[in-house]
Amino acid sequence: MQGAVLYGARDIRFEDRADPTIVEPTDAIISLPVTCICGSDLWPYRGVSPFPAGTPMGHEYCGYVEEVGRDVTSVKRGQFVIGSFFASDNTCPHCHHGFQSSCVHKTAVGGAQAPRLRVPLADGTLVATRDMPDVDHIPSMLALSDVMGTGWFAADAANVKPGSTVVVVGDGAVGLLGVLSAKQIGAERIIAMSRHEARQKLAREFGATDIVTERGDEGVERIKQLTNGVGADSVLECVGTQESMMQAIKSTRPGGSVGYVGVPHGVTLDGADLFFRHVRLLGGPAPVRRYLPQLIDLVFAGKINPGKVFDLVLPLDQVAEGYRAMDERRAIKTLLRPSGN
Repeated sequence: MQGAVLYGARDIRFEDRADPTIVEPTDAIISLPVTCICGSDLWPYRGVSPFPAGTPMGHEYCGYVEEVGRDVTSVKRGQFVIGSFFASDNTCPHCHHGFQSSCVHKTAVGGAQAPRLRVPLADGTLVATRDMPDVDHIPSMLALSDVMGTGWFAADAANVKPGSTVVVVGDGAVGLLGVLSAKQIGAERIIAMSRHEARQKLAREFGATDIVTERGDEGVERIKQLTNGVGADSVLECVGTQESMMQAIKSTRPGGSVGYVGVPHGVTLDGADLFFRHVRLLGGPAPVRRYLPQLIDLVFAGKINPGKVFDLVLPLDQVAEGYRAMDERRAIKTLLRPSGN
C-alpha cells in the first residue's frame, strides 16, 4: 500500500509502505474509508518536534475490521470501529479511572494516513458502532478519534457546567470542537478567541456567543470586560504555546478551571503566580476512549456534527498539499480519501 511518510521539515511524501499485519494476538487490522491530518502533526512537519526520518504519519482513524488476532474478542470482521491515538488495555487502574491515555500498557497508534492500519490492544482500544454509519456520518466518526474527543476532554477537564461561562483559547479543529462540547454540556456563554473569519463563523455555528480577536494581555483584558471583571468559570486551552497558556490561566476566575489539551511547546509556569490565582489545572493527552461510546451516540442522534471541521477534502495521494494548506492556515482540517473511497 501507499501512505504518508515524513522525512524532514515540510518534507512529506506519499510512497510505498508495507501492508499492516497481525503482529500480536491482541491486534486488529482495519481498512480506512477516510483519514486526515491533525493540527498536532504540524509540530513535526514544521521541524519543531523531533522525529526519525521516514516516520509514517497519521493517528486519527475509523474504519472496517478486516482481521483480528486470536485473542481479540470484543470486535469482529466487518464491524465499523473507532479508536484513539493511544492504544490501551482498558483494564488497568488508570483506565478504570478514565485515563486510558495513561494506561500502563499504552502504545501510540501511528501510520493512519494510509488505506489500512494495525491497531494494537484492539479489545481495549476499539469501539464498534451499533449501526453501520452512512457516508455522511463517517467524517464525524473520524473526528471522534481525536479532535472531538480532545475538545470534549478539554471541556470536561475545565469543569464546564450547565449555565457556566466558558472561554476557548485556540480556533483550530480542537478549539472549535471545544466550543461544540461546551455547548452540548450546557454552557450559557461561550467566548471563542479567534482572528479568522471562517473559523469565527464555524465557532458561532457550534455555539459561541462571543468572539474575541485580541491576544495576550489584551485578550485577557477583553475577557475581563465581558465578564464584569470576574473572569470565566472554565477556560479551554487548545494551542500549547506560552502565550496561549498564560492567556488561559489569566482569563480564569479564582476557583475556576483550565482544561489544557494543546501539546505544550516551550510552556513554563511560575509556581508563585499560580499559587495565588486559585485556578485549577487539568490536561494532557485526551483519554478519547473514555468518551467514545457517548460521542458515537450523539453523532447518530444528530446532536453533534463534528465533521464540519473538515473544510478541505483531497485524495490521499495529495497529502502534501493537505499539510501545506493547514500549515498556511488555508484550511482548518484536511480530510483525505484513499484511492477508491
